[in-house]
Amino acid sequence: MAYNSLQEFVQVLEREGELKRIRYPVKPELEVTEIADRVMKSGGPALLFENVVGKNIPVLINAFGSAKRMALALGVKDIEEIARDIEHLTRLKPPASLRDKLRMLPELLRLAGAAPKVISGEGACQEVIERDPDLNMLPVLTCWPGDAGPFITLPAVFSRDPRDGRRNVGLYRMQVFDARTTGMHWHPHKVGARHFQRQKEATGRMELAACLGGDPALIYAATAPLPDQIDELLFTGFLRKKAVKLVKAVTVDVEVPADADIVIEGYIDPSEPLSVEGPFGDHTGFYSLADRYPAFHVTCITHRKNPIYLTTIVGRPPMEDAFLGKATERIFLPLMRLTFPEIVDIDLPVHGVFHNLAIVSIKKEYPAHARKIMHGLWGLGQMMFTKIIVVVDHDVDVHDPAEVAWIAGNHIDPKRDVVFVEGPVDVLDHAAPLMGYGSKMGIDATRKWPGEGFEREWPDAIVMDEKTKNYIDSIWPKLGI
Repeated sequence: MAYNSLQEFVQVLEREGELKRIRYPVKPELEVTEIADRVMKSGGPALLFENVVGKNIPVLINAFGSAKRMALALGVKDIEEIARDIEHLTRLKPPASLRDKLRMLPELLRLAGAAPKVISGEGACQEVIERDPDLNMLPVLTCWPGDAGPFITLPAVFSRDPRDGRRNVGLYRMQVFDARTTGMHWHPHKVGARHFQRQKEATGRMELAACLGGDPALIYAATAPLPDQIDELLFTGFLRKKAVKLVKAVTVDVEVPADADIVIEGYIDPSEPLSVEGPFGDHTGFYSLADRYPAFHVTCITHRKNPIYLTTIVGRPPMEDAFLGKATERIFLPLMRLTFPEIVDIDLPVHGVFHNLAIVSIKKEYPAHARKIMHGLWGLGQMMFTKIIVVVDHDVDVHDPAEVAWIAGNHIDPKRDVVFVEGPVDVLDHAAPLMGYGSKMGIDATRKWPGEGFEREWPDAIVMDEKTKNYIDSIWPKLGI
């Protein structure tokens, strides 16, 4: 399902009983955060703040904050539908005959129809054009007491590679410095940062557009760990089963989604010194410290006549971003299996803030297989940031923390089964000795084979026989328990 506006998504949330309108006056400084944090941690609904003090634009928050809302955002009943769809595509074989080609035609047409399309004229995102822009018009939240100021937290930032013109859409927080300037917080491992470095090697300004609202599928796509060669807008079109329509921005050479609620146009000047950005209360549950990032200069703000400001807060989990992360866990599992077909399942625990802990089950085929998976995953895109990888056998439920703890505690000899490596870690890892560089740990919690430093007999787990279980099932109602 494709949403033509964020307002359509709000209507669906309300119809499904997943939205609460807040009409009481609430300040964007800290107060929205305190309310939203309580609601997020209690499993409550999306919130639409219609009376933000000093602002004329309503604020939507916690829109992705449940498995149901995450599925609604991507137009499905269950996120697993998308995973199955991707798995189906990965299993398609090259056509060997005309009949095979005809069978593949619907799939090919669907993929072709997902490609973004540039339309002429202005989009709904340009119903109002503010050529004398003032960021203070937006209800940008100051989230936590230690934050350096207000932060735009859900912008889909559009940039282009100055070498080949390839587009990237990334989600990078933006601290509002003043009415026309923000920070652009992209980590050195991100594509936007790479574009910035390449612009420094070229000449001229780096033109950008930060887009807010519109179809929520685009926000998810901007967070997804896509390979560099896959356009986020193509992926968005695949998710929503309809192409994203683009229009030319007003003051920069960037194409933006026609259905966005708000578009902030501007540029970064690579010749300028970097600006101090932060601290910021981050998704780890701790403040990320102040550091230097490029300054983004706003040249224009365009928006719908009645826009909605889509935002989120992050902090000590569980928070709204947990469900964005869980969607990625399920959707990208089939793609992970393309490289590692022995992987059965994976769990990125919410309280492991996704890059601190991964639990992986495999169909073990040879000694040291678990170690191969650890090192393979550390070399796979954003999995390189995973601080701890625990590998278990195929029959372990990776989504059951109690079972994983039981198995891991019983199956490992710490000296033999724990692996340490050094390499890149997440910039937000405040325990690392250096920013972006530190150590990672792999734990082999699989059953040990001969040839893995284990020559004893491996015991069986305690399980009741089926005959006894079935008999007790039959008499259970008579026991009065």
